[in-house]
Amino acid sequence: MKQEIYKKIKEGELKYGEYISNILNNINKDINAFISLNKNINTEEIDSNIKNNKERDLEGLTFGIKDNILVKGINATAGSKMLKEYIGVYDATVVKKIKEAGGVIIGKTNMDEFAMGSSNETSYFGVVKNPNNLNKVPGGSSGGSVASVAASMADVALGSDTAGSIRQPASFCGVVGFKPTYGAVSRFGLISMCSSLDVIGPIANNVSDCEKVFNVIAGKDDYDSTSIDVLEEGKEWNIEDVKKLVVGIPKEYFVDGVDKEVKEEVNNFIEKLKSMGVKIKEISLPYSEYAIACYYIIMPAEVSSNLARYDNVRYGTKISDLKELDIKNLRDLYFKTRGDGFGTEVKRRILLGTYVLSKGFYDQYYTKAQKVRRLIKDDFDKAFNEVDLILTPTCPDKAFNFGEKNKDPISMYLSDVFTVPMNLAGIPAINLPLAKSKDGLPIGLQLVMQEKLDKRLLKISKVIENLINYN
Repeated sequence: MKQEIYKKIKEGELKYGEYISNILNNINKDINAFISLNKNINTEEIDSNIKNNKERDLEGLTFGIKDNILVKGINATAGSKMLKEYIGVYDATVVKKIKEAGGVIIGKTNMDEFAMGSSNETSYFGVVKNPNNLNKVPGGSSGGSVASVAASMADVALGSDTAGSIRQPASFCGVVGFKPTYGAVSRFGLISMCSSLDVIGPIANNVSDCEKVFNVIAGKDDYDSTSIDVLEEGKEWNIEDVKKLVVGIPKEYFVDGVDKEVKEEVNNFIEKLKSMGVKIKEISLPYSEYAIACYYIIMPAEVSSNLARYDNVRYGTKISDLKELDIKNLRDLYFKTRGDGFGTEVKRRILLGTYVLSKGFYDQYYTKAQKVRRLIKDDFDKAFNEVDLILTPTCPDKAFNFGEKNKDPISMYLSDVFTVPMNLAGIPAINLPLAKSKDGLPIGLQLVMQEKLDKRLLKISKVIENLINYN
């Protein structure tokens, strides 16, 4: 919440309910960032807390919640026709924590169907547009969450990151997007895509807001057996502390194929760090080149398993719609409702996953991919023996035009080439807006740290954010 708004509420010049009504009435529908809005927000407690100096950690901050995260009483579609009628019956752990800390959920944000996409073009509810240029994609799959923040429709948003789905759209739209260590944030209440890679994280216009939200939502949860506690980091960092860091620059991320302006802006910032006395060290992450191939074996395998539950018994098409599908038996029910309810990209990944898990191919593909995943993690472990922080471009390119990569899935998948390795390794990473290209499109900088050092990465990022002149 902006300081001037906060001050008016505190002094009684403005009611928080009026502020929220104004936000909801001025949602930019051209961007299509929201699938549904929350019309039942209780604002009286927030008004009282602000006026009586009883503010909680997130008091009055407005949130967009990616539509694969459950909010009780609001639709949870995961961007799919399959779940267009489904309403959350409980709050995800992250949502419960946000509400308890005074955060206000204004709506559920648009996304690629079941989080499968890098451009937010696969949603059943239509494409999301990039607020910087409505002819460009916002990135995906958390495109709606990122666009809601970039267009000032929400203070903060939650997204999920499986291969870069927070950081890549954050780079395309010019906001801060943080992917925590795997398990640092509970996945209870997240509609699963790829259970061993999915991570919920915050998106905001500055690192401080991301840090504030992360501190609330992080931590071990009895409802998620994979959840962990990250290491505490009480010390605030300053520029002198940052000057003592050894920053690793992986040579594999500065190769031919990276957009000229992206490479130039990142290199310029590296030179700025050097001139300040920061030690820059070239490192190698040789197995990163296999990350995309590895990911597109492991992820579809888990997708085919996770999405098997959508068989129209508990979730799926309404009875009234079944008559139009001419269903005569149980086989028809499965084939036609899954065929009708899932989009092209989801079907493609289910088929790929079923193939790699089938007899004769499991060891040939899936087992090998898991071994390569271990080698990618080992790459990062070795690198962090030599450096404190890794710096890379977030994406090899800027936001592209709608339809530009739809006919070539491989080209679309390569949008995540610099973000996938961190998911496979389970380590924290953040996108910071670095610069704008000549045509006004944002360019992102990615910072990466060892697992469980999330709070340290956020504190360092606050200092580095102040060194960037993003406009």
